[in-house]
Amino acid sequence: MKYPWIDEYLLKKRGVTKDLQESWNWVRYKLGDRMFAAICLDEKNIPYYINLKLEPEEGEFLRSQYEDIIPGFYSNKQHWNSIKPDGTVPDELLMDLLDKSYRLILGSFPKKRQRELLGLSCCGTECEKCALFQHSCDGCNTLEGRVFHVPEGKVCAIYACAVKKNKLANCARCKELPCKIWRATKDPNMTQEEFEENIKRRVRNLSL
Repeated sequence: MKYPWIDEYLLKKRGVTKDLQESWNWVRYKLGDRMFAAICLDEKNIPYYINLKLEPEEGEFLRSQYEDIIPGFYSNKQHWNSIKPDGTVPDELLMDLLDKSYRLILGSFPKKRQRELLGLSCCGTECEKCALFQHSCDGCNTLEGRVFHVPEGKVCAIYACAVKKNKLANCARCKELPCKIWRATKDPNMTQEEFEENIKRRVRNLSL
């Protein structure tokens, strides 16, 4: 296979697991219980297709441009596509298509479940890495924004904007990221330099 990077590339994505579907001999890459990509293996465990999901219009267009992209093998042929592992599809394009398949499957989950699968709060914080997690705070997703640093009964301003007001899974698609609300929620225990690095880290976390 001319794409030896696939396994590492996919497993670096947040929330991704893989398994072997023995009856099909497919290596499946999943978010939760839903597959977003697969490497189909023959009886000698040699890849013969890479399966991924795309919007129907894009899949149809790409199949007209590349003879090595065909309707999904043993899959819904409107939504799934199969790419020959030794064909002419450029690495950069395949990466982009795998990213799109990942985002499509992620978006098929309820918004709260999306945050849980990613292991992130709506602002990109990894709650499980916080020293207060499961001590004085159970995390933003569990508490639905009523985290330790806001007054009792109140909701974090970022959560209120992204989740309550704009009905988003997180801040990732906001054109104003990082916005004035982010900057207004600076931890007073942080230096400005630490806060700026914290913002950069959270933005990176939200970049799928």
